[in-house]
Parts: sequence; C-alpha cells; structure tokens
Amino acid sequence: MTQRGFDPKAVAGKHPAPEQSVEVLVIGAGPAGTGAAIAAAKGGATVLLVDENPVDAGLIGLDTPLYWGGRYTGAVQTKARMVEQVFAANPRLEEAFEAGAEISLGVYCWGAWVGGEGLASLPGPVAGLADDERAWMVGFERLVVATGARDVAFAFQGWDQPGVMGARALCALVQTYDAFAGRRLAILGSGDLALETALFALGRRLEVAALIEVEDASRGSQALIGEVAAAGVPILTGHAPVLALGGLDGVEGLGVRALESGAQRVIACDTVVQAIAVTPVVELLDVLGARLAMQPTLGGHAPVSPDGTATSLAQVSLAGDVAGVASVPRDAVAYQQAWMRVLIATSDAGVILCQCEAVTREALLAVRQPAYLGEPSAGMAARDLGRLLEDGPANPDQIKRLTRAGMGPCQGRRCREQVALTLACATNESAERVPLAGYRAPVRPLPLKVLAAWDEAAEMSGQWDVWFGIPGQWTPYADIGTEREALHQGVLGGDMHL
Repeated sequence: MTQRGFDPKAVAGKHPAPEQSVEVLVIGAGPAGTGAAIAAAKGGATVLLVDENPVDAGLIGLDTPLYWGGRYTGAVQTKARMVEQVFAANPRLEEAFEAGAEISLGVYCWGAWVGGEGLASLPGPVAGLADDERAWMVGFERLVVATGARDVAFAFQGWDQPGVMGARALCALVQTYDAFAGRRLAILGSGDLALETALFALGRRLEVAALIEVEDASRGSQALIGEVAAAGVPILTGHAPVLALGGLDGVEGLGVRALESGAQRVIACDTVVQAIAVTPVVELLDVLGARLAMQPTLGGHAPVSPDGTATSLAQVSLAGDVAGVASVPRDAVAYQQAWMRVLIATSDAGVILCQCEAVTREALLAVRQPAYLGEPSAGMAARDLGRLLEDGPANPDQIKRLTRAGMGPCQGRRCREQVALTLACATNESAERVPLAGYRAPVRPLPLKVLAAWDEAAEMSGQWDVWFGIPGQWTPYADIGTEREALHQGVLGGDMHL
C-alpha cells in the first residue's frame, strides 16, 4: 500500500500533548462514579475523578445540567461555599481522595474522543475539560462515564417561569447544595419517582400539597402509595396541570383540571416538581460515538451494553444511571407519551415547547421558521409537518434545523424529549420509533473565552494557511485565473496566512 506523504499544511501531528494523562478518567462523582474511582485507585491505577458540581450559577440559570427551574437561593453564587457543601454531601469523596484519586470539582467535561473518522490527528484518547476560567485536554487509557440521569420536562401554560423544576434538580438543591428556595410543592406524576420525591421532600420538612396524575390510577408501588397516603398527601388521579399561576417570585399556585368532569381547582404551592420521568444523560457518549438505542426499560435512549458497564467502545465504560435507570417501568416511554397526549388536549397550541428559542407547539407542528427571520414566504408558510412527512418519518434533528427547537443555550435539556413526544403524537407514531436528536461538543454551554486556545503552538500555526490553504479563499472571484490573482497572493505574504 502506498504510504501517505506528509502534508505540511495539515493539522496531523500538530496537536499538543494533553496537559495531563491518567490511566482512568471518571466523569461524574455521584455514588457510582465515586465508587468506580475508589475501585480503580485501590487497584493501583492513576485516577482523575471529575464532577461539574458545584455548577456555575450562570449555567444553573440555563437549567444545565438539570432542570433547576429558578428555585435556588443566592447561595449558588458563592463558589467556595458550594464546593464545601458538595464535598460534605458525598462522604465517599474523602475515601476516593485517601485511596489516591485526584478529585476536581466544578470542572465540566465538554467532550471526549477515542479516535475514528476525522480524529486521526489527535495524540490519543482525550477528554476536553473546563472550569469557569479555561479549558484543557486530559489524556486517558480508560474513560468511565458516570453522568447519571436527568428529568424529562413537559410543557403546559406557565411552565416557563421560576418555580417549575425537575425532581432530580430538587434533590440536588436540597441535599447536595442546601440551596432550595421553595417550601410547598405540587408534584407531577404518581410513579415511584414521584412518590419517592414526595417522601424525600417530607423528610426534609417541606410541604407536599398533592401529586397530580393524568392516568386513572397511581402507577407506583403499593408500599410507596401507602406511605404517601399515611402522610396525608392526596394523589389526584385523572387530573392534568393546565396553568402555573405566577407572581413576582414565580409560581404561586397550580391550576389542575379533572379530565372526566372538566372541573378545575387551584393548588396553593410555590414549586411544581416534574417527576414524570428521567432519562440517561448520554450526550458525552453520543459525542464519543458509542452505540445508543431506544430502550424504554432503561428510561429512553441509552447506551447499548451487554452487562451495564461495557460500551461499543473498548476504552469507554459505564457506571450508574447513565447505563439505564433500573427502576423505570417497562412502559416508561409510553407513559411519557400518554402525558403528552393529555397536555396537548388540555393546553393551548401557543404553549412554548422550547424556552430558549421561544418555539411554540403550533410553530413546531407548522415547521415554522424562527421568529427573528420575519414573516415566512408563501411557500414556506404552506409547509407543515404533514408535507414534511411526505419525505419520510419525522426526525427531531431536521425539525431542529428548520424551527430552532432545541438549539438554545440549554442544548435541548428542557425540550429534547417533549419535541420527540410531540412529533410522535402528531403523527400517530410510537415515541419509541422517533430517533434521538444528536449531540455535539461542547456538551456544556461554555463561554468562548473559556474554549478559545489563545496559546496556540507555533507548529500548529506556522504552515496552516487560512481556510486550510485554499488558494482562492481570499481572492475576489472575478480575479481568479487572471494576472490579478498573483497580486492578492503577494499582499497576503505568499502563503496567505493572516
């Protein structure tokens, strides 16, 4: 086979070595990630354990990585206090440290790569890390992804104001951060997740006004239902949330409707907790190129794994809920779709699905261009989901590009699943058949100042012409192929590097 020649203009061989290299890199310091780090360190490996908690207050405001819903105190603004709180909330971090693992809190993993098409120039398997000030690369021999699970959000009128949040975020604010600003909760859902959330809140001396369930019976285990009932908390089956009433500080009550009679009532509360479903946090695995598949018994799209730890990539392993949420019922995705059908039937078409880009359900189904582009042309206005389906099944990535739903700073964490569920309901399709909208690095909305590589090495810039050395890139089109083309090249210094 003919050897490829060296291209001085190419990036291959010019990437600097990673700032740090370890044998085992663990992303996520929850119980599973911390346990994996301890086991690897005790086995003699060099281990780096990274966790994004405490999350920067700016990212919390963007509902990243969890659906925080604006119900946090000013304590999240004090980074030093939050680091202490996170460390105190997880005693096993000290055990990991004593076992020899290096621990980095408040550090985000915004991407990871282990080779493949278009990645031959990398010096080896690397992960991109960042804090609030800078970004850097870490090399690894094995990567353990322990990113956990996040809440699935659902839209109804008023859900886009402070006080509507997710169950996992509630647990984090109360237990990990000690920074929850609410007192009285209304909880959506009646499965084990909702029941456990109610019991958790009651155990922390919070009030639980009611659980709201669209189905005719509670879905949770009888033992948990009994505990919640014994605490005096009603479970309103056959009801749907129709309006989160708000004031200066956000939610002040939740309007619910009895689906059979149509009767409405208002539940006094300052927080609405969405505890309908959780799903594995797979964005990093998607960027890595690990094989994913819709697996309803694991909570949605989850990594394909023969044993819950291995992935399709030899260097990448799993730990914890990212491999699949074990307590999810078999019909978990169908249950989510049942909720979506009810919310579509009981809410106005103008309800916002994508908060970041202000995309309404009506605009999504009409496949309407973003509002900032102005009024669509007659041809664009005639387009709708029905016409789009003539070309094949609805695809969330295609809808995202046409409407911008899911393109905002939260990177689809509030709307990704419900966009897919809405498309499924609108097309009479099972939600399990709607493909996953793809992720790209960076998987965290980091400032450009953090990601910018201002200290680019000389070997990277020395022979790398602007736009990969395409000769005509900075030459006016009319001058290409004429005697004037040499004039432009001369002005640019011969190799056109600016």
